Amino acid sequence: MSIAKRGLASSLVILWPLVASAANLNAEEAASHVGETATVCGTVASANYAKRTSGQPTFLNLDKPHPNQVFTVVIWGSDREKFGEPEIALSGKQICATGVIKLFRGSPEMVLHDAGQLLQK
Repeated sequence: MSIAKRGLASSLVILWPLVASAANLNAEEAASHVGETATVCGTVASANYAKRTSGQPTFLNLDKPHPNQVFTVVIWGSDREKFGEPEIALSGKQICATGVIKLFRGSPEMVLHDAGQLLQK
């Protein structure tokens, strides 16, 4: 098995328990589940690749555009190649993201590290 396939297989093995045990929430419900592993679904209302910002984050804001977003999915530049150009491909689309819900400056968010954590509906 190639190194790439082994890496993918390892990622799936690691993520499977995460996905299997995650609660399914809409973007509005996420704020009530901070610290929990969940699958949060919503529509990408605005998206931005902050290429000139430290860490080069990509922000996918669900249900309402920034600065009034309900929930934000964050993909750091170090993981971006795994996702392609999500700010283009997913804008206006229904998505679900699985991971740990955290608060950043009082707003709920989730940081994704692997494309297997993101599903387009």
